[in-house]
Amino acid sequence: MNESEEKKIRQAYKARSWNEIKTHDSWSVFKVMSEFVEGFDKLGRIGPCVAIFGSARTTTSHEYYRLTEEIAYLLTKKGFGIITGGGPGIMEAGNKGAHFAGGKSVGLNIELPFEQKSNPFIDPDKFIEFDHFFVRKVMFMRYSQGYIVLPGGFGTMDELFEAITLVQTQKLVKFPIVLVKKAFWSGLVDWIKETMLKNKNINEEDMDIFTLVDTAEEAVKIIDDFYKKYALKPNF
Repeated sequence: MNESEEKKIRQAYKARSWNEIKTHDSWSVFKVMSEFVEGFDKLGRIGPCVAIFGSARTTTSHEYYRLTEEIAYLLTKKGFGIITGGGPGIMEAGNKGAHFAGGKSVGLNIELPFEQKSNPFIDPDKFIEFDHFFVRKVMFMRYSQGYIVLPGGFGTMDELFEAITLVQTQKLVKFPIVLVKKAFWSGLVDWIKETMLKNKNINEEDMDIFTLVDTAEEAVKIIDDFYKKYALKPNF
């Protein structure tokens, strides 16, 4: 944020009384409620899906894009729908794989000042746009039966650690969380082991919450093997 932007924000807050700010916050509750209602209504009718997370900045020619497309295609052929953040990059690849496999392709888009335009491979009746990240994350966590995480940035890390935390604290059933591409994730996992685990900030068994793989076949097998043991049902 540059100096002129900071000045505009300070002026905006000076122009509003504290009561005006509180009133605005109170009314914003209704916007949040409407996003929850729309999300629950649409996603509750879709059925079991796997969420695919990853960078919006990944180009269509990148190996991670093609890998994601393959993962989504294979998962769809196993009977799963695919949920993504609805944008470009890895998200587009996930929706594209589901689309061309003839499966359900869900997009939970978010309004952002850059990067996040919806991709054309989402089923028209399965597209939802959100203003609030936290509402969008609730929808991912509630209606996904597995999580495939490709390389990404801060947003991807946010989604990944949200899922890990909910499984760790038993607020979410222990569905598979699969990190794809060891070369990308190994440094983070080593740091978790050498720093967090060594300092007893997490337990040894917490390392079993997620799995690292390299190929589409490995990622799909983890999801498929899990559901050979357990009945496939919506995540609630």
